[in-house]
Order: sequence, then structure tokens, then C-alpha cells
Amino acid sequence: MVEPLLRLDNISHRFGAIEALRDVSFEIGRGEVVALLGDNGAGKSTLVKIISGGLAPTSGRLIYEGQDRLFASPAEAKAAGIETVYQDLSLCANVDVVANFFMGREIVRKYLGIPILQEREMEAVVASAMASAGTRIPSLRINVEHLSGGQRQAIELNRFVHWGGKLVLLDEPFAALGVEQTRRGLDMVKRIAAQGIGVIIITHIMAQAFQVADRIIILRRGEVAGNLPRAATSPEEAERLIIGEPIASQSPTTRPNGPQPS
Repeated sequence: MVEPLLRLDNISHRFGAIEALRDVSFEIGRGEVVALLGDNGAGKSTLVKIISGGLAPTSGRLIYEGQDRLFASPAEAKAAGIETVYQDLSLCANVDVVANFFMGREIVRKYLGIPILQEREMEAVVASAMASAGTRIPSLRINVEHLSGGQRQAIELNRFVHWGGKLVLLDEPFAALGVEQTRRGLDMVKRIAAQGIGVIIITHIMAQAFQVADRIIILRRGEVAGNLPRAATSPEEAERLIIGEPIASQSPTTRPNGPQPS
């Protein structure tokens, strides 16, 4: 068996008397796109914070690359190759594309003991990364504030891939984008997964989930209400699971909790 990239084993979390998550278990493989669906208050944000190091679970195990891991901070998770991309991106709007791409990783060489930023070398790296991903930016020297939402998102995702990212969590990534920008964003998600990177996409937009995901995981009141291959379900069935309505029949892979059979 191939070891999953990430396995959650009975993850639970309490905020005082409130149980936000209860025995959440599922896996995500390398190169797999999982859509995490659920109504407001279902526990999606809490789960994302636990995976990305922003919150410790009350109980349960997180197994990442075959090892038990509980990240103490988002920086620690990021160093391990896990990053969350939010709708409000972490780019600096008042500097250019190259500066954003290399932020904290600038190429500097010393001449006569004086550190000199290697602007041309950095620009060549960014140009190559953008071209490989099929991302078109009018100029790499334009400040990010002048780019569209889709272009900004592409920069952040390209940066994640280039610096060795292994698992990306996309939190409502296309909510503020137009139709064409959303289409390009979904295509980019597929290209990222094709490189062996795991993708968890959190969205309220059912059509986007079914366009890009290999598997649909549904949270309801802090529990896994469904874990289904996309081909084995439909938006209508997913909607019923989200609101708690019974469905006519469940496939063997739809189980409330626990790892799915291989």
C-alpha cells in the first residue's frame, strides 16, 4: 500500500463545552484533490487550523508523511510543506511579483563584502516558474496591487509549488473571482495535483468542488457525514448530506467516520 500524504485519525476539538470536531478521520494521497464541504459551523475552519498548525486538537492523531505530527505553529507546518491559501492572500500589494515570490528567500551575493541583491537571477527564476505553470502576468516588475485577483492567487500558488510545498489548503479560493478567473484557478489546481501535491479545497460552491475534486468529504456538526469518490456521488446527494437529510442509498465508501477501505 502507498502511504497517504496525510491521515487524520479520530481528530476531536473542544472549545470549552462546545465540541467543534468529533472523531474526524480521513486520508489524502499525494496528487489527490479533496473537497471539504459543510455548512457554516460544521467544523471546516477548525479542522484547517489543526492541519496547518494554528490549533492543537483536543484528541486524535495527525500522521503526515508516515509520522505522527502535531504542528506547534503555522510556521512549523509551512516548513514541513503545508500551507493554507486564503481568499485574502498573504502577498504584499506595494511590491512587485519578483519581490513577493522571493520574500524571505532573496538571492544575495557579496561583492567586496557588500551584499548585492541578484535581481536578474531572481526574475529569471520567477519567469521560469510562471511559464511552467502556464501563468501569464503582464510584467514581473508590476506591483501586485495592479494585478487581478486570479493573477495574485496564481503567484501565491506558484510560489508554494516552487518552494517545495507538499499539501495546500485552499480556503474559499475562488469566491471573489469572475468566471474566467475561476476556470483558470481550477485548471491550476489540477496542474498542482498532477505534480504529486495534495490539495484540500474548502468551498461553499458545489459546482467548483465537483469540477476539480477526486473525492468529496462532508462535515456536519463536527463529524464526517460523507466521504465519497466524486464519481460515486452527485451535488444533490452532497447537499442532502450537508443538511442532514437521509439519502436513498449509501455506497460502501460513505461512512460517518474512520479511514476508508482501500
